[in-house]
Amino acid sequence: MTIQTRTLIYDAPGGTFEGVIAWDDALSGPRPGVLVSHNWMGQDDFDTGKAIALAELGYVGFAIDLYGQGRRATNTDEAMALAGELGSDRAVLQARINQTLELLKGLPEVDAGRTAAIGFCLGGKCVLDLARSGADVDGVVSFHGVFDPPPFANKPISAKVLVLHGFEDPLATPDQTVALGRELTEAGADWQIHMYGNTSHAFTAPGANNPEFGLLYDAKADRRSWQAMRNFFEELWG
Repeated sequence: MTIQTRTLIYDAPGGTFEGVIAWDDALSGPRPGVLVSHNWMGQDDFDTGKAIALAELGYVGFAIDLYGQGRRATNTDEAMALAGELGSDRAVLQARINQTLELLKGLPEVDAGRTAAIGFCLGGKCVLDLARSGADVDGVVSFHGVFDPPPFANKPISAKVLVLHGFEDPLATPDQTVALGRELTEAGADWQIHMYGNTSHAFTAPGANNPEFGLLYDAKADRRSWQAMRNFFEELWG
C-alpha cells in the first residue's frame, strides 16, 4: 500500500477552491470515489486525514473545499461567519458540491459509476443537500450533521442515505432527527439513521471538549460510526 495525495485547485460557483485527493497507487484500475465535506472551520488536516483513511480502504478520497481557496476559519467567530455565508444560499451550496462530484467522477483513478459523499457537522448538511438536489451519487453519509432543509422544494432522492448521530446533539435534536426521517421518506430515499446514546455533537473530532455547548469527542461513537460507514459502502459496492 502506497498512499498518495495531491492538491487540486478548481473552479466552482462563486470562485476558486482547493481540495486534496488521496489514493493508493498500489491498486490498478478505477475504484469508487468518495467526497469528504468539511465542518464549519473549512477544509483542513482532519478532512485530508479522512480522505487518506478512505484511500487505505481502497477508495479515492477527495477532501473538498466549499468556502473558497484560502478561506479557512481560525476561531469560532470566523467559522460562524463562513458557515452562515455558505448556508445563506442553499442553491449555491448545492451547485458547489455538485461541481465537486463531477470533478470526482472525472478523476482517472475513479470509477465514475461508483461515487459517494461523507460529511462532518456542516459537511453533514452539505452531503444531505447533495442528495436533496437529486444528484447521481450512490450514497451519502452524515456524521453529526445539521438537518435543516433548504427553503425550496427538493428533488426525489436517488442516493442511499446513512445518518450517524448523537442523541444528545444540541444542533440536531431528536425531534429534528425524526423530521429528517419523514423528509427522506417523502423524498423516496432508502435511508438509515443510527443514533448513539449519551453522545453529543462533534463525536468524531478528537479535540472536541466543550460539554457546555454540546461538543464532545466520543471514541466509541467515532469507532462505531466509521464501521457503519464501511458497512454501508460494502453494501453499495460489494
